[in-house]
Amino acid sequence: MFEEDDDFKSHKDIQKMPIYKKAMELLKLVDYITETVSKTDIKFDNDIEAEMIKHNVEYMYENASIIPAKIAGAEAVDIYDLKMENATIVRKAARELITDARGIQMHGFKDIEYLDLLRTEVDAFRILFAEWVKTFDQWNYIIDRWGLFNPPGINYDDKDPDDDIPFQNPFEDDGF
Repeated sequence: MFEEDDDFKSHKDIQKMPIYKKAMELLKLVDYITETVSKTDIKFDNDIEAEMIKHNVEYMYENASIIPAKIAGAEAVDIYDLKMENATIVRKAARELITDARGIQMHGFKDIEYLDLLRTEVDAFRILFAEWVKTFDQWNYIIDRWGLFNPPGINYDDKDPDDDIPFQNPFEDDGF
């Protein structure tokens, strides 16, 4: 009934991508770290510190969960600015994993070898990420009116060439 679009990557194709595989490895590592932190007996001077580490752990897991979802989101579209929007969220989440790890360490988590491993894995992910972004076709775009993700030489206020294409509303009476 439906033919598969040759340009559309299936979920199975996305799962085979090195960047997606690394994202899933990060998620598993973060899952292990968050579980380990929750079982660790960290001494807090007050309830505020306990709440802060709880938030660090929650943010870490949230950030790790965002990464594979946004990679899949970027792979599901062809338009450059939409791909870049997803990629930007991936980059932000990966960078925040390091911030979250620092927060956990500052609050007394002693098993820092896991946090060091996370830092190493995020750095390996960064390289895959940079190579992945280079595959985006910047000339398959619509003008980003916010001005963030336009190809070189394209400005947010440029005239859209598609505006010159005549459009006939299929629901209007055309005289037949």
